[in-house]
Amino acid sequence: MTPEDQEEAQPLLGPPSGSTPRGRRVFLAAFAAALGPLSFGFALGYSSPAIPSLQRAAPPAPRLDDSAASWFGAIVTLGAAAGGVLGGWLVDCAGRKLSLLLCTVPFVAGFAVITAAQDVWMLLGGRLLTGLACGVASLVAPVYISEIAYPAVRGMLGSCVQLMVVTGILLAYLAGWVLEWRWLAVLGCVPPSLMLLLMCWMPETPRFLLTRHRHQEAVAALRFLWGSEQGWEEPPVGEHQGFHLALLRQPGVYKPFVIGISLMAFQQLSGVNAVMFYAETIFEKAKFKDSGLASVIVGVIQVLFTAVAALIMDRAGRRPLLVLSGVVMVFSTSAFGAYFKLTEGGPSNSSHVAFLAPVYTEPIDTSVGLAWLAVGSMCLFIAGFAMGWGPIPWLLMSEIFPLHVKGVATGVCVLTNWLMAFLVTKEFSNLMDVLRPYGAFWLTSAFCILGVLFSLFCVPETKGKTLEQITAHFEGR
Repeated sequence: MTPEDQEEAQPLLGPPSGSTPRGRRVFLAAFAAALGPLSFGFALGYSSPAIPSLQRAAPPAPRLDDSAASWFGAIVTLGAAAGGVLGGWLVDCAGRKLSLLLCTVPFVAGFAVITAAQDVWMLLGGRLLTGLACGVASLVAPVYISEIAYPAVRGMLGSCVQLMVVTGILLAYLAGWVLEWRWLAVLGCVPPSLMLLLMCWMPETPRFLLTRHRHQEAVAALRFLWGSEQGWEEPPVGEHQGFHLALLRQPGVYKPFVIGISLMAFQQLSGVNAVMFYAETIFEKAKFKDSGLASVIVGVIQVLFTAVAALIMDRAGRRPLLVLSGVVMVFSTSAFGAYFKLTEGGPSNSSHVAFLAPVYTEPIDTSVGLAWLAVGSMCLFIAGFAMGWGPIPWLLMSEIFPLHVKGVATGVCVLTNWLMAFLVTKEFSNLMDVLRPYGAFWLTSAFCILGVLFSLFCVPETKGKTLEQITAHFEGR
């Protein structure tokens, strides 16, 4: 074992025997950091109410045609992929706190550009900036929270990242009922501005400070977050070790790399974006005429079940929730595929295009009955996803990597997630043409089965462990 490995294995901040931290300011710091994911969720949800408003806009306001509207929604994922790479570099070089402060700039600037937009290119430029900020926030916030939290609450606080994302999406849907696109963009500036103000008063993470040999600041941060530093062991920390490819030969590095990347890939291959894409149409077929109400219902389900996951995460554990979530998603996507198969032979459901046809072209009883099968499957899928595969990959990403490779490793995971999101969203309609709708959803069911098996046999349980104990597990100690 190399000296660097020995230093990594030592607990940077080890609690005194028999005691549990009781500091409350750690919750305030976690909330301040989680405003980044809230901004991220609002940016994602913004396109849903804004696109119809922009398509109805009259000159001189910019107006979106179908092609521009698709790019308006999708360009965020490309910006976020770039933000993941940028965030991986920032989190190691600038630190966790400063990275969160810096990501507020493209959030506010992006929404400001959208607010002032005079043409489509300004709209797309603003969306690209907010996407860049989303990528940085989705990486840095989980890392910051995992490093300031003690093991007894790390699962709950880490799950709050995804909870704030879905809350941001829901807020965008609700605000979209009463605000047109410009004022909705103005509202989007509020969460990152509040994060900027709060994070100025929050400390850097003690672990990052110790890697920079700033011992007194680390002790002060610990006292602020956990209430007391008395009795804590703080072993010497060696020179900061950057990432290089030779590290991938070490089990403590390549094992979490494989797990983190695989979790991000399986999250997107589960079909979550496809189900969300069809949400409004499914509700319309069940006689929910208000598509905005459908979006709000979906958002409420996400928020409720993500909150449940956050509350039970530190008791149930990560792996059991991943398995349970995956099983629910297997059944719901299978039922979703069955819906398409059953409606395929109907007079107006013989093709993908016919599925999008008005409700009144089908026999009423059969249409409504089968539509409620789809509604039930969709709601079950969203609940299952929110319970496990929504928050846990992000939480585990922040827990499993050694300190000296965390920036690069989490950057690769975030890049994987956003690129997979873009590819799945872009190609799913083509996949439905090739395999037919029911085949496409049964394929996502197969990926969900693979995700369950991967969770059972490859994902370690991190509940109640310190970050150093998790690192030692991968190194076989």
